[in-house]
Amino acid sequence: MSSAEPEEWFDVVDEQDNVLRSAPRSEVHGQGLLHRASHIWVFNSSNELLIHLRAAGKEEEPLKWTSSAAGHLAAGESYASAAERELQEELGLQAELTYLTKLPSGPEIGYEHTALFSCVCDDPPSPDPREIAEWKFAPLDTVREMLEAEPQRFTNPFRLLFFWYLQQNLNTEKR
Repeated sequence: MSSAEPEEWFDVVDEQDNVLRSAPRSEVHGQGLLHRASHIWVFNSSNELLIHLRAAGKEEEPLKWTSSAAGHLAAGESYASAAERELQEELGLQAELTYLTKLPSGPEIGYEHTALFSCVCDDPPSPDPREIAEWKFAPLDTVREMLEAEPQRFTNPFRLLFFWYLQQNLNTEKR
């Protein structure tokens, strides 16, 4: 964030995700206050997941692989609205999003209640270089192998969401 840009404001929430108040990003992150984020997974028609390497200039977890797009909710914003905004801002894409889950906040997920959305989109992304250093579509098995070999190369929220997703798919396949 440049000094010319106004600081972002987030809703501070409780453990049940109820809004308590709004606060500037620096206060929320500096004090480890609970807040909200949305992650979006873009699949192509071959069921490959778009993952991206966060830009070197990112404040949190630079140069780590993560979800197709992700970001904090602005104060007063819904999870779905933030997901649509982040998909457009980070990848230049618009698609119909499907809500998958929401993980509760905690230290392992950046004190963020995190909602996960997905979509299928074969349009080529136009990544924002301030956000994304590199991107690729990869089969889920390849992503799993990358995660198991070098988990430290992925963001914490992505790791938690990915293993939740794998577990859900395993449970679905057993039915």
